[in-house]
Amino acid sequence: MDFDQAITILNRLLKKKQPDTFSASWVYRNCPAVYRFIWKNVRTEFGIDWDRVTVSLKPEFQKLWAGRTRRPTRKYYNTPEVRKVLKKHWAKLYTFVSAVDWDDKCARDTISIALVRLAQNGNIRAKQELMKLLTYTVEGWIEQSPRIERWRWYPDKIPEQLDRCIRCYRYTGSFMKYLFMTLEYAGRGLRPLFMYSLNENFKDMEKSRIESVVRDPETQEIRMFQR
Repeated sequence: MDFDQAITILNRLLKKKQPDTFSASWVYRNCPAVYRFIWKNVRTEFGIDWDRVTVSLKPEFQKLWAGRTRRPTRKYYNTPEVRKVLKKHWAKLYTFVSAVDWDDKCARDTISIALVRLAQNGNIRAKQELMKLLTYTVEGWIEQSPRIERWRWYPDKIPEQLDRCIRCYRYTGSFMKYLFMTLEYAGRGLRPLFMYSLNENFKDMEKSRIESVVRDPETQEIRMFQR
């Protein structure tokens, strides 16, 4: 059995059984051969890589994955755990700055999900490192995609969105896609801001903007004079 065969069997089994949700124990009970293959061959530095399994399933089955029950976690600071992940994927860390092809995007997803899981387990160092890497990616998206460019004017709000995505991400496919869509939907309520040089002339006037700045004598409010 190889990985593709295991995923095919699991897809067929889920289609046949149609469970409301499924988990590792469900796979073990209903298809022990697939579970044994996954346990032996699909692993990360810290255990079974269920993220790789679920992202390979058909989309309608990905959302059924229950995973582990989320419990309050004890915060800790473990740099060696983070170094283990970064050392393994050191050659692909550039993908957070520039992902040139599909393989780069897959590698970026793999690295980000590994750090997400450590952060969800309570590793503060993993969360710090991941937020730093994701900031590079988001800055590139802002420059390249009109769908989230309005975040350009709200950089102080981006860390809050990154933190929320790290905390809330489940086993539902690409983390980077989840992050991008979160920024897109959350950004729809942001009002784009436009900045002008005060030395720039108005279109229909020879006057510069700075010459039109006035102070209201009653309210002391400073604003642009308009006819």
